[in-house]
Amino acid sequence: MFDLTLAQFALWAILGYGLGSVPFGVLITRLMGLGDVRKIGSGNIGATNVLRTGNKAAAFGTLVLDGGKGALAVLIALSVANVPAAQVAGVAAFIGHCYPIWLKFKGGKGVATYLGIVLAISWPVGLLCCATWLFAFLLTKISSVGALVAAMSTIIWMFVMGRPDLILMGTLITALIYWRHRENLARLKAGTEPKSGGKK
Repeated sequence: MFDLTLAQFALWAILGYGLGSVPFGVLITRLMGLGDVRKIGSGNIGATNVLRTGNKAAAFGTLVLDGGKGALAVLIALSVANVPAAQVAGVAAFIGHCYPIWLKFKGGKGVATYLGIVLAISWPVGLLCCATWLFAFLLTKISSVGALVAAMSTIIWMFVMGRPDLILMGTLITALIYWRHRENLARLKAGTEPKSGGKK
């Protein structure tokens, strides 16, 4: 990330943030007449909360588009510039999803966007993260546990797959995911975190 000039860093940060800040969960639920997802369940704009509307298609669309915007930011940077630029764009896209200017900086928790970013910048690492998420989720039936375990595994998989150049990006995103899930962590500690399909 530090191999870029200040102008290049700013360019990819702006592009990534712009793509990441598109609130697909809000847009999809409104377009499908499902109301404002921010007033449903946890109030989060991500796919897990969109699923609480009862519309699986809306949740799937949110999941794909939230992941896609992170992947797109990375792929554009990779095609035009280099890996450091892609890392800046990826982190900025993640921040854009979590803190979108269009929603007064109140966004989602970034799990789908994080997976899209990692898949785009290193698909072997991304697939291992997805497998880790699936394993942890199937074991516990708790979405947040899947997200937290997968995020923590990112740095491990980057080491294993020989991508130490991505570890700074992985560490930043993992830290942000844990920060965004701080309420979930408190509920997990208290034993009150809802399982998948349950109402908050």
